[in-house]
Amino acid sequence: MLQMSISPNKKTTCGSADPLPQGQPGKTGAAPLKSQKYARGTIPLAHEYAPPLLLAAFLLLLWQLAADRIQMGHILPGPVQILLRTWELRESLFFHHLPPTLLTIVCGWLLSVSIGIALAVLMHASPALDSMLYPVLVITQTVPVMCISPLFVLWLGYTMQARLIAVVLSTFFSITLHTCDGLRGTDPQKKELLRTFGATRLQVFRQVEIPSALPELFTALKMTLPWAVIDAAVAEWLGANEGLGYFSRRMISKMDGAAVFAPLLLLSFLALLGMALLQSAEHRFITWRGELQDSL
Repeated sequence: MLQMSISPNKKTTCGSADPLPQGQPGKTGAAPLKSQKYARGTIPLAHEYAPPLLLAAFLLLLWQLAADRIQMGHILPGPVQILLRTWELRESLFFHHLPPTLLTIVCGWLLSVSIGIALAVLMHASPALDSMLYPVLVITQTVPVMCISPLFVLWLGYTMQARLIAVVLSTFFSITLHTCDGLRGTDPQKKELLRTFGATRLQVFRQVEIPSALPELFTALKMTLPWAVIDAAVAEWLGANEGLGYFSRRMISKMDGAAVFAPLLLLSFLALLGMALLQSAEHRFITWRGELQDSL
């Protein structure tokens, strides 16, 4: 029969009285775990970024070949022509038209986030308020923003307020809906456990419901940020005297295809930069996702 000796200072294993040495290569210890964690952190990084970069390079190559074959730069300029034209127009684009567009995107999106979260909390706290507000919120999404943006220009003129309303109307609904669903999806057993320890409603909201709603909230943020970029440009296209959207519309009248695409290049860069910042913030605030992946 197997003998086991129990000592307060030693760990025992079935069939052996001596513990396994820690940190030695080839045995269970700190070193293999560390190397496995390092491998998990580096290899998936290459697998994550290599495919989209290769696909983007392939599509850009096809685009350039098609543009060189057609030879109609005013209709279909190639990526090389767009980059060169962007550099030629850098002073006007970066110093005159980019700042108002960036300000519209940031202010409109942050205002939408604030309104969306506030409405979600109110609808979650009061079922009666939820039943009253939800139909109104749905109605605000039935009319395309592009159709009513000229009305904002008619009422407010070529001002930033008109463009901010367009951005908010197109983005706040998804933030409200996802955040409210996240709050309602909280595990009831966790809430009941806190209540048994005497936690107040506010403490349950802070300790359980907010962490539970964070994944849904970040999903909504990543959905609506590109929308904010698009709608800010559309609002400038329809009614503004500055901004990247206005600049692109003005270049169409001059039949300058590369100059039309130059603001779109900057808008795409802003969207990618914003998505990267959101991804970094998500990894920072939702740490349990990384711990779950490491444990698999």
